[in-house]
Amino acid sequence: MQTKGLKLADVLTTVVIAIVFGIVYKVWGPFYYFVKPFGLHLDQLIYGMWFIAATVAFLIIRKPWVALLAETAAASGEFIAGSEWGLEVLFYGLIQGLLAELVFAAFRYKRFDVFVVSLAAAASTIGSLVLDFYKGYIEQLAVWNLTLFIGARFIGAILIAGVFAYSLVKALEATGVTQMVRPASKEDYDSLER
Repeated sequence: MQTKGLKLADVLTTVVIAIVFGIVYKVWGPFYYFVKPFGLHLDQLIYGMWFIAATVAFLIIRKPWVALLAETAAASGEFIAGSEWGLEVLFYGLIQGLLAELVFAAFRYKRFDVFVVSLAAAASTIGSLVLDFYKGYIEQLAVWNLTLFIGARFIGAILIAGVFAYSLVKALEATGVTQMVRPASKEDYDSLER
């Protein structure tokens, strides 16, 4: 049976996942700026990459507080690696991770399907949009442009931090890697008796 609290191994695994995604986040910044000039808010379609640490870590560890820890630690890693956005990435990571965590908590940490992971990605999107509105630059967009901006960010988040994250972890599960960090399930014990 899986324990609710985080063990040291859970925290260390989460931090390793976060470090990997912190580096990905840092590399993603220049790619984001490369795509931006193409217009139609294509940059927002790839924005969801900045939410993926929370969803991947939760799908692997499957315990409370992992999403918040992973997203905050990944943002910290991006900051340490020299993020072009400076300290604000830490605040974004905290808010995005917290909102993803709230979605997993709403399902009592018992659902690990693509729907719930996509909802967590959407919640992280809401957090990022609130912070963007607070910074005061997206409210200047015309209504049609703002709608396109928000829609593209939601679509990108669901595709990257939802569907892609789920597929990535499923691929890792197929290799058996995730079994190293998860306790044996009833199905595992049942398969031994066959």
